[in-house]
Amino acid sequence: MFVDQVKIYVKAGDGGDGCVSFRREKFVPRGGPDGGDGGNGGDVVLEASHQLSTLIDLRYQQHYKVKQGGHGSGHTSSGKKSPDQVIPVPVGTVVRSFDTGDLIGDLVQSGQRLIVAKGGRGGRGNTHFKTSTRQAPMESEPGTAGEEFWLTLELKLLADVGLVGFPNAGKSSLMAAITRAHPKVADYPFTTLSPNLGVATWQGSKGQAYHFTVADVPGLIEGAHEGKGLGDRFLKHLERTAILLHLVDVSEIILGDPVHDFEVIREEICQYHPKMQEKPFFVTATKLDIAGDRKKADRLQQYCSDKDIPYFEVSSATGQGVKTLIRKLGIFIDEHRGLLNPPLAHQPKAASTP
Repeated sequence: MFVDQVKIYVKAGDGGDGCVSFRREKFVPRGGPDGGDGGNGGDVVLEASHQLSTLIDLRYQQHYKVKQGGHGSGHTSSGKKSPDQVIPVPVGTVVRSFDTGDLIGDLVQSGQRLIVAKGGRGGRGNTHFKTSTRQAPMESEPGTAGEEFWLTLELKLLADVGLVGFPNAGKSSLMAAITRAHPKVADYPFTTLSPNLGVATWQGSKGQAYHFTVADVPGLIEGAHEGKGLGDRFLKHLERTAILLHLVDVSEIILGDPVHDFEVIREEICQYHPKMQEKPFFVTATKLDIAGDRKKADRLQQYCSDKDIPYFEVSSATGQGVKTLIRKLGIFIDEHRGLLNPPLAHQPKAASTP
C-alpha cells in the first residue's frame, strides 16, 4: 500500500530531577552537599532513508514517546540521558506542524536528520546551590518537560522526470520501456492507482552511463482539480521534478482530439499550483504503432511546432523513438540538474503544542 501522508504524535523525554544529598562518611564531619544532576531527556529525530518508499509504517504506529532522563543521586552522580527516538522516513518527506501548518523541515537526502521534538534538560542537584552562607542547601531542580507535538508528514517523491496524461495515455507502458520498473499495464483506465518510481539509463557521447529517475503518477481527467476521477492528490509528487513529460495518445482507436487532450491536462496541472505552469515540459505522442493514417500525430506535431514546444513520438510496444526520447531527457536533466529545484531550507521551526 502506498501511503504518502500521515499524522503522528511525538513526545521527547523529560529531564531527570536533580538530587538533594549530603556526603556522610566516617571522619568527614563536614561532608557537604553531593547531590547529582538529572539526565537530559532524549530527542525525537526523523531520519531520511532511501530504503523506504512509503509512510505506511507510521500509519500503524502514530505515537512516539521517549523515556525520561535518569534522576541524579548521591556522590554527585548524574542521571543517564535517555536515548533518542530515531524514526526512519522516506527521502522526500516534508514535515509540518499539524496545528498551524508551518513547515518544520524537508528531508531530501538519505541520512539527513531532523530533530522534531527536543528533550527536556535535567535538573541541577543541590551541589550547585552551595554558597559561603548556605553550606547545607536543601534545594534542587526538577527536570524540564520534553517538547510534544502533533505533526503532519507528507511524502513528495524525488524524481527528475514526471509522466502526466490521461488514463491509458501510455504512461505505465513507457515507464516499463525506459526503466526497470514493472508498473501495472492493462487496457482499462486507472490501472495506476499510486505513483511509481523508476531509473532510466542513457549513454553519453563517450559511452559513459548516466541515470535519471522517472515518476509515473495516476492519470488525470478533466475536472481533476475539483476531485473528479482520482483527483489531483498525486500531483504533489511532480512538484520536485525537473521536467514534465506530457503523454498524448494518438492511436486511431481512441476518439477525440490530441490537442484538446493535451490542453485539458495542461490546465489541470496549472489549476493545481501556479508554479507548475513555469516547469519545463516536453510533449510525446504515444502508441505510434497504431496511429493509422497519422492524422492525430501530425495535428499534435503541428500544434507543438507553432507553440515552440519540444515534441517526440514513441511506441512503447516496438521501441520506436524511445532511445531518442531518453537521450533528450537525459541531456536536458544533466544541463539543468541542481538549478531548477533547489532544496528547501531545513531549519526547524517551533511547532505549536497540542
